[in-house]
Amino acid sequence: MDINGTYPMLYAFFDEGGEVRRAAFTRQIAAAVACGASGVACLGLATEAHKLGLFERRLIVEWVVADVAGRLPVAVTITDGNVPDMIASARHAETAGADWLILQPPRPPASGADLISLFAAVAAATSLPCAIQNAPEFLGLGLTPNELLALNALQPNVRIVKGEAAATVIGQVIQALGSRMTVMNGRAGLELTDNYRAGVVGMIPGIETVDRQVAVERAMRAGDEARAEKVYAEILPTIAFVMQGLGPLLTYGKHIAALRLGIAPSARRIPADTPTAQGIAWATRLAATLGPLPA
Repeated sequence: MDINGTYPMLYAFFDEGGEVRRAAFTRQIAAAVACGASGVACLGLATEAHKLGLFERRLIVEWVVADVAGRLPVAVTITDGNVPDMIASARHAETAGADWLILQPPRPPASGADLISLFAAVAAATSLPCAIQNAPEFLGLGLTPNELLALNALQPNVRIVKGEAAATVIGQVIQALGSRMTVMNGRAGLELTDNYRAGVVGMIPGIETVDRQVAVERAMRAGDEARAEKVYAEILPTIAFVMQGLGPLLTYGKHIAALRLGIAPSARRIPADTPTAQGIAWATRLAATLGPLPA
């Protein structure tokens, strides 16, 4: 399958009792479909997978696949900290109906050679296409382009790189990888138009701006850069506000998403930043400016 386009990473919303809210996933998926997203992704950094138990992570995969109901491809991030658990989670995602996987490196940091061996072992256990979450800016470790190509040579189903880097850095990675691997970027869509100029095949932003993200993607593919820049300007204040780091994204990006989706804001699952009254007021203003997301 061709993997490209806009794949919003779904947030995990929690109720006051600490439970994950399934209906919030259903609503996010409905918005992604209505906005013309190319697919949806789950269990990444924005899904707070590091705070979820194994049962919760697998349940979320099953919920997302069931709610998507074949309308869009589903990407699942594999976040376990060791090879046996990563293989088990990859196989569970494949059995549940995921379309491709994003392999996240374990922590503490490992050498490039160790990461190549680890990712190759996991990718060999699944028939699904695999991406590597190559985000040293957030995770503290990653692979060089040469190491990514070595991994691809070992396991050709590892053919996508999911970055979290500046567009200039992503452009250099794309040039180094050539035609052997494709690249998607995240960072909530920061430098969105320049990412497409750099050669990304798609983006993995948050759901809070998915409508405009898809509109920018379509305009850039059609060669209408003026239209793309106009739409990007509408969401840039929101992206700049939430993309100060993972904490603000999970605190205020998720709050903006809740307001635009028309659902109750999420309770916090600690460890988590505590929102300020000023931050909530600004998030509310930004959500109101963008308006509701369709269902």
